[in-house]
Amino acid sequence: MRTLLIGIDSGTQSTKVLIVDAQSGKVLASAAQAYDLIPHLPPGAKEQHPQTWREATASAIRQALRAAKAVAAEVKAIGVSGQQHGFVPLDNKGEVIRPAKLWNDTSTMAECDEITEKLGGLKPTIRALGNPVLPGYTAPKILWLKKHEPKNYERLATVLLPHDYLNFWLTGEKVMEYGDASGTALLDVRKRKWSQEALDAIGPELAGKLPLLIGSDQPAGKLHLGAARLLDLNTDVLVSAGGGDNMMGAIGTGNVRAGVITASFGTSGTIYACSEKPVVDPKGEIAAFCDSTNRWLPLLCTMNVTTATELVRNSLGWTHEKFSATVARVPAGSGGLILLPYLEGERTPNVPAGTGVWLGVNQKNYSADYQARAAMEGVTLGMNYGLQRLVQLGVAPTQIRVTGGGSRSKTWRQIMADVFNVEVVTLKVTEGAAYGAALQALWCWRRQQGEKITIQEITDRFVETNQEETAQPEKKNVETYRELQALQDEMSASLRDVFLKHREFILREK
Repeated sequence: MRTLLIGIDSGTQSTKVLIVDAQSGKVLASAAQAYDLIPHLPPGAKEQHPQTWREATASAIRQALRAAKAVAAEVKAIGVSGQQHGFVPLDNKGEVIRPAKLWNDTSTMAECDEITEKLGGLKPTIRALGNPVLPGYTAPKILWLKKHEPKNYERLATVLLPHDYLNFWLTGEKVMEYGDASGTALLDVRKRKWSQEALDAIGPELAGKLPLLIGSDQPAGKLHLGAARLLDLNTDVLVSAGGGDNMMGAIGTGNVRAGVITASFGTSGTIYACSEKPVVDPKGEIAAFCDSTNRWLPLLCTMNVTTATELVRNSLGWTHEKFSATVARVPAGSGGLILLPYLEGERTPNVPAGTGVWLGVNQKNYSADYQARAAMEGVTLGMNYGLQRLVQLGVAPTQIRVTGGGSRSKTWRQIMADVFNVEVVTLKVTEGAAYGAALQALWCWRRQQGEKITIQEITDRFVETNQEETAQPEKKNVETYRELQALQDEMSASLRDVFLKHREFILREK
């Protein structure tokens, strides 16, 4: 009989499920279920109904199990990856009080300022937490609920993150592991404990609303009867601690020791590394997260990657193939055309009021071809801003493993290698977060069997790169992008006040 694992990645746009063979690490089947954000919300608000995630997860699991021709007794463990930072409020009956505010919700700027002020300013906040309080994080969303929906806040009994909520649905247990918890802006990442100062900044009652913290190698629980019946599985199936999508992506790409860097080029973009000790940025630009292997995960996040390239591609009516082929014909640097791609505001650097800006438009480069390449270059330079900050903090990249939709383009991989000035490779299993969730579940399950196995032993055996898709930096292009990087960075810094005035103008016009 086979031993099977289920890896789940519950994201902003869809839920993906992998069925993985525990002996070989091979993906036997996969399924996905798409969904949307709640429409017609106020500017900056991004929300989803947690029920949507449950339904999508159940549907995708059943589809994947059928495709793998799996029987219930073969499935031993489940791991859940989820979008970070989302706020799922539960009442004392375990029911969802209101839709979840998501990681890309930027409506909590005032609450961020209020919490930071109560903590004594930016530097004391970073001393207390290891991180600043940013609009994407969970803490300001909780304060937003208290200020804007006081009746709902009175009903609040438990604060969960998206992946925690799915674990709760599967097991009936309310727990939170260190990796995802470190993205709440409530955890002291150095000590892996809730920060009393941060809790008091929202309200002393909040301490009683937070779940139990558990280690990354611990189980969240086992399938409870209702979930088991719904999924046609047995109640002895272990559900691992799980984690945020970036933490699971690190495992799924073999980023579990120093030197290897993971870069995800999806709707948003992330770059992160593994560290044996906390990497705290005194400027607050790099997130000092914990990972989901009981280590740390210094991370940068940009909110605009394929958001920007897809905007340009769709406006031109091109296929992905035509877009990539056209970009390949345009010289590096796009004739001086630069896109500052802050379409959804920005997080690294922290410019929540930012918008997209084109610089350097002239008669030569004002064409579809040049705009396409400038979009691809602009978002990559935006990612490199954070990578350079990681380097300044002591992270030394030897290889970048890329995932997400952008990694499928050979042209874009070459731009990445030239901008980052380091070798870029892809992975044979492209769904890094779902695969990482399955591998963490295997780690947890084997440890529960009494084995003293490390996560590195598991990833070394199962995570494989596509050497034929390796891109090496080209010296001439590296220099071109070094100059463009300086221009984009200066452009971003010089427009901060303009962005704020522009947001005020837009709000008045509405």
